[in-house]
Amino acid sequence: MTKTLIILNPHAGSGRAGKLWTEVEPLLWELLGELVVAITQHPEEVALHLDKAYASGLTRVISIGGDGTNHALVNALADLNARNPDGPPMIYGNLPIGSGRDWARHQQIPMDIRQAARWIAEAKPQPTDIGLLTFNQKRKHFLNIASAGLSGEVDRRVNNQPVRRPWTFLQATVSSILQHQPQQMQVTVDGEEWFEGEAYLVAVANGSTFGHGMKIAPHAQTDDGLFEVVLVKGVSRPRILSALYRVYDGSHLTHPAVLYRRAQDVRILGHRASVGLDLDGEHASGSEMHFSIRPGLLHMLM
Repeated sequence: MTKTLIILNPHAGSGRAGKLWTEVEPLLWELLGELVVAITQHPEEVALHLDKAYASGLTRVISIGGDGTNHALVNALADLNARNPDGPPMIYGNLPIGSGRDWARHQQIPMDIRQAARWIAEAKPQPTDIGLLTFNQKRKHFLNIASAGLSGEVDRRVNNQPVRRPWTFLQATVSSILQHQPQQMQVTVDGEEWFEGEAYLVAVANGSTFGHGMKIAPHAQTDDGLFEVVLVKGVSRPRILSALYRVYDGSHLTHPAVLYRRAQDVRILGHRASVGLDLDGEHASGSEMHFSIRPGLLHMLM
């Protein structure tokens, strides 16, 4: 049976990952065979662990962590596979333990760690799209969703919480809506100017869900070579707050303040100031952003 590299972030889920790992490790040895376990304290360590494992012949990696761990691994895997075009691809799977677990919601991975272990033991590698965001002379890949505007402020608030609860994301969203000013943005989609004006949010989605269960892009598929692009116009705060519940069942797409379409290429220009960014739960900012889809670049256990 193939050896499997385990990337464990023991701090994910406000420290739950380390505790749950002791519970699930014997089961993973039984289901997957021999494991090589790498403990990460910082995202920068992930690439080094992957390179060492790949050089030794390992071609399957499973992360124990949340959306932030996913984000670090996707970027490291994209780089590793690009540097080894003629070799076997590194196959990736995720056991969700973090606070948001939105990629798991999209893929319908069980939230119970033991059920998730059995799910991933039966899963098969499938070509999976990922996104590439270029901004501020940087390049970052994202697996689930990247978004500009309000979500950058939500990220900042959530990431400043030492302990995250199920309601932390909703609380941060409401607080951000009450204080965030819609920003002037120009949005170009597949070379065509799509929107210019004030907007709260532009979500460029590969997966369907962010913010601990908000189905911002309910029709998203990760193997169709397309983003779902969702824009929320700069209407009044009461109007946005009164419709917020609709994002949890995906019915917001028919709201008059929401624009929606599919695309391969999205460009956002912030006219007057830098725009906050959310990349799979990680905070950033930029004034000129270019999102492009990279079809089938990742091989994921599905």
